[in-house]
Amino acid sequence: MDKKILLVGLVFGILSIVLGAFAAHGLKSKLEVSALQSFETGVKYQMYMALFLLFIAVQTYFPSSVKFHVFWTALLGTLLFSGSIYLLSTQAISQINFKKIGFITPIGGLFMIVSWCIPLIHILTAKK
Repeated sequence: MDKKILLVGLVFGILSIVLGAFAAHGLKSKLEVSALQSFETGVKYQMYMALFLLFIAVQTYFPSSVKFHVFWTALLGTLLFSGSIYLLSTQAISQINFKKIGFITPIGGLFMIVSWCIPLIHILTAKK
């Protein structure tokens, strides 16, 4: 499980850097300021989740069950939150109306919050 978490954390981190550079250089002249800021929000939170996953993967304090639940909620949350933001903020370029998937963004955000709460709850309830 640790290797899988590390790999996803690294991939999320790499993609955050690539997408951030793409936004700064490739999208800056093609998107309105608000759309570019939204895209950058998706990049920022994807990087936060990448670093969080890397942190969780190297921890020896958390049992595999905690890591398992953190991994899946963080993965799902990041894909839904950042992914939907990427699609919504670039719809002017793609000419595809993604507004119908707008409800996915807060669901993804909720999964991201839950992924952070899981280790917190474990620490607060641990018997050691």
